[in-house]
Amino acid sequence: MRGSALTALPHLLVRHELRLWASLWLWAARRTHDAAAGGAAFGYARGQGAMMAGFAFVCVVESVMMSVLLRDWPAAHHVMLVLDVYTVVMVVGLHAASVVRPHVLDPGAGVLRIRRALHVDLRIPLERIASVRRELRTTHEPADGELALAVGSQTSVTVELAEPVAHVSFFGRRREVRVVRCHADDPGALVRAVERARAGDAVP
Repeated sequence: MRGSALTALPHLLVRHELRLWASLWLWAARRTHDAAAGGAAFGYARGQGAMMAGFAFVCVVESVMMSVLLRDWPAAHHVMLVLDVYTVVMVVGLHAASVVRPHVLDPGAGVLRIRRALHVDLRIPLERIASVRRELRTTHEPADGELALAVGSQTSVTVELAEPVAHVSFFGRRREVRVVRCHADDPGALVRAVERARAGDAVP
């Protein structure tokens, strides 16, 4: 199993890079990825915006400092410059991926999609949801059957399931989850929309 994972790693990394660049393009075009027509999108990236901007700024400062330190070694300077620029693009791209891949509630398909950037896209059938509620948490201890998708070190929505759903990690590890904790910029709106969809009411 370890050998197959290593074999698949280059493919996963290439796919990740392509999705990263696609996210940057979608962000620039002010579009979202795979948001269902007739569905409702709920963003979650606002809580990490300041942190990601700060991280990108630190990377830029580091790039300038390394340029000064390596000015007498052109080859090393060029290599470090490429790496530093790539790091900044990665940081911006990951934030872009969070912006253009919001949570999506699709009542027509009977599915709630909980997403986080490029790494999580969990489809939860509405009939499997036992309860959904606002619940602010800033600490998340690993627990069997629970998936915590913190943004800015916090989650604000808890979804409990009557039946488990399968979550597949970035590297292909599969596990069953019964509780999903995620963050939303407007957790109340997400909770109300899910409750209306479960009741068969229209989602605005």
